[in-house]
Amino acid sequence: MTEILPRSAVLAGGLVAAIFVLSACGAGPDASTNADGESAATAIDAKDFGGMDALVKAAKEEGTLHAIALPRDWANYGALIDGFEKKYGIKVEVENPDGTSQDEINAVTSRKGKDRAPDVLDLGSSFAYSAAQQGLLAQYMVADFIDIPDGQKDAMSRWYNGYGGYISIGCDANRVRTCPTTFKDLLKPEYKGQVALNGNPNKSGSAFGSVYAAALANGGSFDYIQPGLDFFAKLKKNGNYTPVQSTSATIMKGQTPIVLDWDYLNAGYTDEFKSKGLDWQVTVPEDGKFSQYYSQAINEDAPHPAAARLWEEYLFSAEGQNLWLKGYARPALMAAMEKDGTLDKTAAAKLPKVSGTPRIPTESQLGYAKDDIAQGWGKAVSR
Repeated sequence: MTEILPRSAVLAGGLVAAIFVLSACGAGPDASTNADGESAATAIDAKDFGGMDALVKAAKEEGTLHAIALPRDWANYGALIDGFEKKYGIKVEVENPDGTSQDEINAVTSRKGKDRAPDVLDLGSSFAYSAAQQGLLAQYMVADFIDIPDGQKDAMSRWYNGYGGYISIGCDANRVRTCPTTFKDLLKPEYKGQVALNGNPNKSGSAFGSVYAAALANGGSFDYIQPGLDFFAKLKKNGNYTPVQSTSATIMKGQTPIVLDWDYLNAGYTDEFKSKGLDWQVTVPEDGKFSQYYSQAINEDAPHPAAARLWEEYLFSAEGQNLWLKGYARPALMAAMEKDGTLDKTAAAKLPKVSGTPRIPTESQLGYAKDDIAQGWGKAVSR
């Protein structure tokens, strides 16, 4: 497997030092502590808390996990949530499933110390980097932390990449005579009013990645994302770009017949739409190959710190990683699992095909690009 989006170490952070607010689910006063009175909130790994058995016991006593912005049809999260609930008997409550990475960060900052705060986060890489810099994330190392490639995890274990994919072009072949396969194709007049994103790049990781991919396809670089903004300005000016946020519903209605999104989401649509008679085709554009992982993290002020840590252990187990893989996402531990024989080879064979080696931005480049998009996106699509 090609490694995707390595990142340099981030040298800031700290441990959580407080006992967290009790769950509203009736958990007792010791729900987040072990037999020795140690708090899950300060555990850097399961051994710190007395081992996995102690962590599981405390998590079950908490009884609930608060998650946010996890659609069931995104990278097979429905199966992951169901698997976690069945295995541990812990209820996963998902707020605002169609929310963005920025919505997650906003929920953490606005609900600090409250029962309603999210326990765990699934963030686009640039957003995970920002959250770590703001001191919002707890330190915790899952059991297989060492097997996550060095460039795909924070040196202080505040976040680590879980799964990833490539920006792709999804197309309704029933409505579009000739589906585009490159960014250059998207500028053709025949695609007027048909090209959509799944959100605003200031809030959505996949939309952010789409602007980056467009920059790479139009003479830009990871240090120079302006050509990506210029590309969308051209799409807007010639009428090809539609501001409608793409969803499975808008695709079925014909409102967004061409969608720039992660390949695992577009590939998932292929399966979903086939039974409905819709021919959804997926291509990774050769002129703008951009890949990225989504990062997993624990809220520093998680109201259910034991359940939050157990959730991360589940996601980075062979079971959790293979469930992401079945959703067409490339799990971070794919190379290690292929080596030790735990990888689901059937699911791996179904991944969208990509040739060559993807170009890779650094954390600082991501940060600068995020700033540039924040300043330029509104101008680009309002022209």
